[in-house]
Amino acid sequence: MGLDMNGLMGNVQNRVKLSSFQVFTYLVKLFSGFMLGLTFSLIAQEVFDFGTFSFVFIILIIMGAFLKVVKRWRLMSVLLFDAFCILVGFLLKMYILIAPGA
Repeated sequence: MGLDMNGLMGNVQNRVKLSSFQVFTYLVKLFSGFMLGLTFSLIAQEVFDFGTFSFVFIILIIMGAFLKVVKRWRLMSVLLFDAFCILVGFLLKMYILIAPGA
């Protein structure tokens, strides 16, 4: 009886750990999608000068598309994608600061 209870508690502990890791991975994907959507929405708002509804709509569309694309990705893949996006952002910032005729 004690052995069964010990195995059951170990199984519950493993499932809780796995579930919390999956929730954390989904939250990282959601945050990455939101930041990507926010970036594209800010770019589109500067180019087309639209209102708040369109701004939020573009964020939600980009975030949904990103979540659809990265549905099968693991946490490390999402973090590598985020690192790549940050590096591209730094390169664009450096180009803007160094660009002649600014």
